[in-house]
Amino acid sequence: MPILNNDTQVSVLVDGLDHPEGVAWGLDGYAYAGGEMGQIYRVDVDAGEFRQIAQIMPAGFIGGLALDGNNNIYACDAAYNKVRKITPGGLVTTYSEGAPGEPFNLPNYPAFDSQGNLYVSSSGGWYKDAGLIYKVKAGGETEVWERTSVTFPNGICLSPGSEYLYVVMSLNPPRVSRIRIQADGSAGDVELVTELPETVPDGLAFDTDGNLYISCYRPDRIYRLAVDGGLQVLADDFEGTLIAAPTNVAFCGRDRDILISANLGRWHLTRYDVGATGVQLHYPKLD
Repeated sequence: MPILNNDTQVSVLVDGLDHPEGVAWGLDGYAYAGGEMGQIYRVDVDAGEFRQIAQIMPAGFIGGLALDGNNNIYACDAAYNKVRKITPGGLVTTYSEGAPGEPFNLPNYPAFDSQGNLYVSSSGGWYKDAGLIYKVKAGGETEVWERTSVTFPNGICLSPGSEYLYVVMSLNPPRVSRIRIQADGSAGDVELVTELPETVPDGLAFDTDGNLYISCYRPDRIYRLAVDGGLQVLADDFEGTLIAAPTNVAFCGRDRDILISANLGRWHLTRYDVGATGVQLHYPKLD
């Protein structure tokens, strides 16, 4: 059974998905997740039900997800090195393939800012030291935004005040960093936030108190990093069943008070009742 912090309850939210890696909340009142064969799922958090609304063909591999203000989904397709746009009706198009002359190499996670820029981590391959952070402007024009975060950049999120882009670095050493977003939109200094020895960190989410939640592909664990820097194990499952390679995390529900992790190692989404409210993400209207 999972080892839990005293104020945390953990349960299966919905089962039967195809090894989901990404999870995100939409303004339409649903959560969204992806599958390893390119599936896009819409999840009713209250009912604990889901249905597939789209699929990348030929079969893609869906990593992280973000949504805009019109409920379009932006999904990292690692199989074809693209960011896909999926409409609420399930129409799939390619939103970006990377920058001119520098295509995505394992796009992993997207995150919007208030201006409609989509930051995308491109992991670059395991132990390849070829990672990059891209910025996709509204409409799809893409540039390399930051070049030094090379050791498998993974999950990303903006800080509550949008002054920083927080980035999981899964390797050498496993850690969370943050990159200052300059007034002109360029990348500033890169700072260490915390190291996570003997783990493979993957996903990130902030609550409204400024605590940072960090999910780990290995071991099967969720951390909470307090504002004062204290690092706490929120939930840990040595059996790898209820929590199974938790990749991305997102605060979901109409009050953003339900933390959900995708489980790449199994077929379900896991619910964590942590007594916190997630930061409101950016949902720009791009159409």
